Amino acid sequence: MILMYDCIIIGGGPAGLNAALVLGRARRSVAIIDNNKPRNAVTHASHGFITRDGVKPSEFRSIAAEELSHYPSINQFQAEVVSIEKTHTGFTVVDSSGQTYEAKKIVLATGVSEVFQEIEGFYSYYGKSLFVCPYCDGWEQRDQPLIIVSESPHVFHYTKTIYNWSKDLIVCTNGHTVLSDEQKEKLESKGIKIIEQPVTSFLGTDGQLEKVRFADGMEINRSGGFVMPKKIIANLQLVENLGCETEESGILKTDDFGRTSIKGLYASGDASYVNPSQLIFAAADGSKIAAGINMDLIEEEF
Repeated sequence: MILMYDCIIIGGGPAGLNAALVLGRARRSVAIIDNNKPRNAVTHASHGFITRDGVKPSEFRSIAAEELSHYPSINQFQAEVVSIEKTHTGFTVVDSSGQTYEAKKIVLATGVSEVFQEIEGFYSYYGKSLFVCPYCDGWEQRDQPLIIVSESPHVFHYTKTIYNWSKDLIVCTNGHTVLSDEQKEKLESKGIKIIEQPVTSFLGTDGQLEKVRFADGMEINRSGGFVMPKKIIANLQLVENLGCETEESGILKTDDFGRTSIKGLYASGDASYVNPSQLIFAAADGSKIAAGINMDLIEEEF
């Protein structure tokens, strides 16, 4: 016999974990299924979450798992979900081992995937001396000579933001013309150099960036930097068959409590918004979505 859970949460990041905590405390039966492939696995430490500033992502997940274990109605599974089907009573979820789960409600907390420029050496430094979010890692990069790599018109705002942490900046648009003449003049007036030719490789030792090489062979010394992804893709493969409405950005369209266009299906964290993409925002969103689910279950029970 397959147990019918009040809610199955797919994804064990901060959004899914906090949703499970709130639902467990509301005496709801919960299954949280996670494939143990967190997006922030490359990060040495997470920042900006009071009482957890500087915590290693693995430690954060370990603390969360221990706290959730105090609630008997929360079940934690490490597995890869391969399908979600809508049924007349809710949803059927199947993992890669063939295990089947049933639930009245589903929370999709599967996050997003980033697509970066193909630059030699990038992944050797990503999460160590090259980063994406200045609010997450700007403090550790403060006052250092930094490279900013972006092919997006948003690089102007991105650079202005990073200037708050370091004034020694070089902006590279990687072979693309995305800055207006006015924007270039503004950046250059702040002493920020702009290089529009492509970056061919990042160079350094043991994850510590030392040099950046360009297409013409020129090399510049940099000790760190920030790279904007070419695009960010919401991980929605599991619900494509359900016909959920999406925003133009590709994320799921939801209301304030994470309800999607499919009754009983909710989205939390980066699956339902892209920015700001920080641990504390995702955890807070999970808490809010859980309250919405509990409210919906109460209304259905009455």
